[in-house]
Amino acid sequence: MKETILISLGGSLIVPEEIDTKFLSEFQSLILRHAKRHRFIIICGGGKTARRYQEAARKTGNPSSIDLDWIGIHATRVNAQLLHALFGKKAYKRIIKNPTECVAFKEPILICAGWKPGFSTDYDAVQLARSYKSNKIINLTNVDYVYTKNPKKFKDARPIKEMAWKYFRKIVGNKWNPGLNAPFDPVASKLAEKYRLKVIIANGKNLDNLERILHGKEFIGSVIE
Repeated sequence: MKETILISLGGSLIVPEEIDTKFLSEFQSLILRHAKRHRFIIICGGGKTARRYQEAARKTGNPSSIDLDWIGIHATRVNAQLLHALFGKKAYKRIIKNPTECVAFKEPILICAGWKPGFSTDYDAVQLARSYKSNKIINLTNVDYVYTKNPKKFKDARPIKEMAWKYFRKIVGNKWNPGLNAPFDPVASKLAEKYRLKVIIANGKNLDNLERILHGKEFIGSVIE
C-alpha cells in the first residue's frame, strides 16, 4: 500500500503577491512525479489573500472573530479550488473541508481546505493526519526554519533545526487569532503534541529541498516532534 504524504501548503506560496503560476506548475510536476510511489493529501492555507481581506474588513467595519475566520476559510477554499483544477482527474472529485471526514479515495491526490471558525489549516492538517493515520506533516511555508525570534525584526534570531513540542509551544504561545502568521499555530501545536506527530517546517519555494524531504534525504528545515 502506498505511503500517504500529508502536505500543508501555505497560501502565500500560492499567492505571494499575484498568483505564482510558475511555482504552481513546478509543484504540480513534482507531486505527479512522486504520485507513482505515494498518495498525497494537500491542504491549502489562505496566506496573504486571507490577511488582505481580513485587514479590509477591519478597516471598513467592526468584524467579529468569527467573521474574520470565515474570510480566512474562504481564502483557503479558493486556493484549494485552484489546486484542484491544476491536478484535474488525478485529484479526488471534491475538496475535503471537514478534516474528521475520512474518504476512501483511489486517486493519488486529495485536496483539502479550511473547516470552521476557531481553527487554522494547521489544526485541520493535524486532524487529517489523525483521520488518515499519518504520523508526519510537511508544512511548506515561506521561511527556511523556525527561529528563536522573528528574523525580520530581530537580527539575533537563530534558526532551530530540531526541537520538542514543549519548546516550540513556548515560542508560539497558546492563543489562536484570525490571520495569525506563525510557523505552526498554537492550537494545532497542542494537538500535534498530544498525537505525537512530527511536523517538518520548510520553505516551499525550494522545491529541490521538498524533493530531498520526499526521498528521506538531508534537507533544510526544522523538525518538531
